[in-house]
Amino acid sequence: MDLGATRVEVFTDGKVTVGGERIAPPPGMDPYSAAIAVLAEYARSSGAPALAHAIDHSNGQEGNFQVLADGTAEALADAPASPTMEGPRIMGGVAGQAADAGTPEAEGRFPDQDVSPLAVPAREAFPQMSQASMQGPTTAEEPEREASPYGTPHVETQFVRPDRPRPTTGVRGALYSATGGYLNLGPSAKDQDDAELERRIARPLSGSFNTAVLSLKGGIGKTSTTVGVGMILAEYRGDHPCAIDANPDSGDLAERALGEMLYQKVKPRTVTDIVRDIDAINSLTALTDYMHHANRLHLVAGEQDPALSDALTAAEYSKIHHLVSQYYSVTLTDCGTGVSHPAMAGVLPRATNLVIASGYAVSGAKRARNTLQWLAGHGYENLARNAIVVVTDKDQVSTRVDKRAIEEHLAGYCRKLITVPHDRGVADGDRISLEKISGNTRRAYKEIAAAIVDGYV
Repeated sequence: MDLGATRVEVFTDGKVTVGGERIAPPPGMDPYSAAIAVLAEYARSSGAPALAHAIDHSNGQEGNFQVLADGTAEALADAPASPTMEGPRIMGGVAGQAADAGTPEAEGRFPDQDVSPLAVPAREAFPQMSQASMQGPTTAEEPEREASPYGTPHVETQFVRPDRPRPTTGVRGALYSATGGYLNLGPSAKDQDDAELERRIARPLSGSFNTAVLSLKGGIGKTSTTVGVGMILAEYRGDHPCAIDANPDSGDLAERALGEMLYQKVKPRTVTDIVRDIDAINSLTALTDYMHHANRLHLVAGEQDPALSDALTAAEYSKIHHLVSQYYSVTLTDCGTGVSHPAMAGVLPRATNLVIASGYAVSGAKRARNTLQWLAGHGYENLARNAIVVVTDKDQVSTRVDKRAIEEHLAGYCRKLITVPHDRGVADGDRISLEKISGNTRRAYKEIAAAIVDGYV
């Protein structure tokens, strides 16, 4: 193989890599045409043809060709001279250097091939590649013609090419930025997975849905999960999500979303005020006056007065939920600990799905299992079966605890189990900021949000 050439590989499963980096062919484009399109970008950025060494693992054949800036692919009878090799090359994800003059590579010899210096034509190396794809991506069908107002036919033309997804992370993102967008290898597998999560989170909904977040033990990440997931929903959805603090033990949902200092400065409106004035709240504008806002996440704060915080009844929660559901398509309800509190009789019948918070401490894991068993035994078997169990590594338990055994045990009781890593930005108990949590914690919250919305449709 010529060390100055970009290595193109097509695998039996249809995956294609250019310079060791996987590329994602746009819909309707075969992998060969996608590789040629990438090489054409190389050629345009360097001002010289892009030399490629191609390997088709489906038939074990290899070949060499070059791609011009206009996307034309040409089979090589002789390897190009060294000046042709001075353009940018991507080898194993980094820019390679041209071979030194006088080396077998620079002179067009390929020591690891049986045929030298003549290269196998690209169309022979890739029997599946049509002559059309050798000329670069083309339209699959003849454009539709219709009569023009001047009596002569004209061709319907698409004047704007669809944007190709741009990479944002890793080597692909660095190359894209460094070349001003000329080298666009497409998003990596991780970026594609993130995009799919975001698509699921942003899915349009018809109606109003409510997710109850609960646990049988405090301090294991229930409220932090509600806030983190709520902020993810707010970031990616077109509508505003709402979070209700129904914790009877002086819940701190709004405080975790706004931060202690900011929360102390805002109007002390709580769920108790809504219950008192609910008959006069007949519009979103009126309801907004009773809510707090953490960017696009709207919140109903819990009652902080211990004398009142335990007074929320099932009927009162039902009225609040009915009011909120008229204006919000997605609602999260932070239920506090326990499932036997009077308010839960209003929460559970109105929940579309559940998030059960747990931890790696043995007591927390057992309580999560007991919660699911209690639900299944008290008329909520469907909610239990479709629940999302979130295991937060908040306390960083010792190595004596078998985390995998806990995960596998709880996974058998629910639809989805998602783990949240230990994160000081969450464990400190103050304001949760998506900018300050780790990338792994953010991704876990995205997975939870996507699983929640999946349960709505």
